[in-house]
Amino acid sequence: MLTKEEMPACPVATTVQLIGSKWKLLILRNLLARPWRFNELKKDLEGISQKVLTDSLRSMEEDGIVLRTVYPEVPPRVEYSLSELGDSMRPIISAMEQWGLGYQAAMRRMD
Repeated sequence: MLTKEEMPACPVATTVQLIGSKWKLLILRNLLARPWRFNELKKDLEGISQKVLTDSLRSMEEDGIVLRTVYPEVPPRVEYSLSELGDSMRPIISAMEQWGLGYQAAMRRMD
């Protein structure tokens, strides 16, 4: 979680600091659909390393965006899902998706 001292004065910079990496955005995109297990995310996010996925999930959990649930099974099952705070980013990701679709369409028209 960002301390008051670490939090940028600009709210856009705060958002970018929390989810601004390519991988965090893609993790967030996936978790908006449903809870995921670590290996499912790793397989779906082509090119992400285990270390980057682990670090990203830990950071997002510390920031209150992601929930990590460990089920008491053998072997242990761990699922990642969005917290209420994380789910509140749904309109932001949806707006990014809509903009991206419009941009792709505009680029296709230019060909």
